Amino acid sequence: MKAIMVMFDSLNRRLMEPYGCDWVHTPNFTRLAERSAAFEKAFIGSMPCMPARRELHTGRYNFLHRSWGPLEPFDDSMPQILDENGVHSHKVTDHQHYWEDGGATYHTRFTTHEFNRGQEGDPWKGVVEAGVAAKDADRRKRTRQQDQVNREYINEESLMPQAQTFAKGIKFIRTNAGADNWYLQIETFDPHEPFFTQPGWKELYPHEYDGPLFDWPPYTRITEPPEQVQHMRYEYAALMSMCDHYLGTVLDVMDELNLWDDTLLIVTTDHGFHLGEHDWWGKMRMPWYNELANIPFFVWDPRAKVAGERRSSLVQNIDVPATLLEYFGIDRPKDMQGVPLRDTVADDAPVREAALFGAHGGHVNVTDGRHVYMRADGDLSTRGRANEEGQPLYNYTLMATHMRHRFQVEELQDIELAPPFTFTKGCPTMKIGAKRAPLWIPFYETLLFDLESDPGQLNPIEDASVEADMIGKLVALMRANDAPSEQYERLGLNA
Repeated sequence: MKAIMVMFDSLNRRLMEPYGCDWVHTPNFTRLAERSAAFEKAFIGSMPCMPARRELHTGRYNFLHRSWGPLEPFDDSMPQILDENGVHSHKVTDHQHYWEDGGATYHTRFTTHEFNRGQEGDPWKGVVEAGVAAKDADRRKRTRQQDQVNREYINEESLMPQAQTFAKGIKFIRTNAGADNWYLQIETFDPHEPFFTQPGWKELYPHEYDGPLFDWPPYTRITEPPEQVQHMRYEYAALMSMCDHYLGTVLDVMDELNLWDDTLLIVTTDHGFHLGEHDWWGKMRMPWYNELANIPFFVWDPRAKVAGERRSSLVQNIDVPATLLEYFGIDRPKDMQGVPLRDTVADDAPVREAALFGAHGGHVNVTDGRHVYMRADGDLSTRGRANEEGQPLYNYTLMATHMRHRFQVEELQDIELAPPFTFTKGCPTMKIGAKRAPLWIPFYETLLFDLESDPGQLNPIEDASVEADMIGKLVALMRANDAPSEQYERLGLNA
């Protein structure tokens, strides 16, 4: 038996043909939908990049206990478990966050791995004159300068990190097509910003634009004129079409080598992205609308052979590790809370009543598939409007690193040792005071939406009965995940 997961980053399902878009060219995603079960109610768990990927290893939520960081010593790792049970796990990726301090323990859990350089502000090519080596420079400015340097070395499509990632993934498939017991994860950073691609893909979306270079949206409210906003959407669409093309290369090789008979295929993303919806760019700073939270998700299971059908059961990426372990006949660890999707793919069997999602220190969100409840700091007496001062927040970790650097000495002056959580296998953890990153998570009121009557989430509702029901589901999921007590406190909830 074999398995392949194709993982994209920041894939907006509302700009995909199989999810109803009529202007972005994604014929291979449509082709995939015709060869698999396409899920309508797939939701994220933890945001953003590495918190989401921790869940793809562990099958449990990250965001209630910790922000961005590495795998912990007590974490179960799906690819490592596969390896320990005789299944070769291989990752090929251009996602540069794996090679930063905050992602350094993820790729090494695979049996083998390959990395392609040059995405975003990856500190790759050294050009001193560009000024990117100055350590006292503004991080955002330095990252963008580095990106411009990198682009000078990616002047044809074969050199694009995504193109190289898929080429190496296809090479692994061809090399090992006759072998058994392997799992391949092809993971590209695209279509994450910046929306950099080659002219041929841009030609699919002709339009007049004579403004400044604009393919890297800020995470903020839209202030740009309409023609500039539309230009950005076309830049994203061009990169989406490139992603679609390389997805097609995987489908082609599965056709050619007749891998559909014995190869599980999962295609998903970590989260969506705002391209003007609700007047926002990006992610993290806005409420958790479905443009971020409701993701594309496709599964081909050769045992069920379900193709061209839709599934309405509520699923999450925490279900991916359990699904892969079950497929290879391996028992999942007791701390893994995701559920194998074999029966859901086969006949839409439900696996959960509700799903939790969010980011460390932000809204804690819950959906039952019809309603979405976004719980902010505060209490019901203020309709959940957040109190910016004095709300408790901690990181619980044995791996004190942030995204790109270790915890600062100043952060470590008042460490406490916290008792073990149910999932830390008897290990106590460091309890380290955390600050909300001002760039990421501002403060918003609690919001409740009815997706049946308001699928665009344009009109929040006030319904005490529904809210009480959603609070019950939220608290039950927090308890099941052994959420620390201060999470209830900051949300104004009873533990």
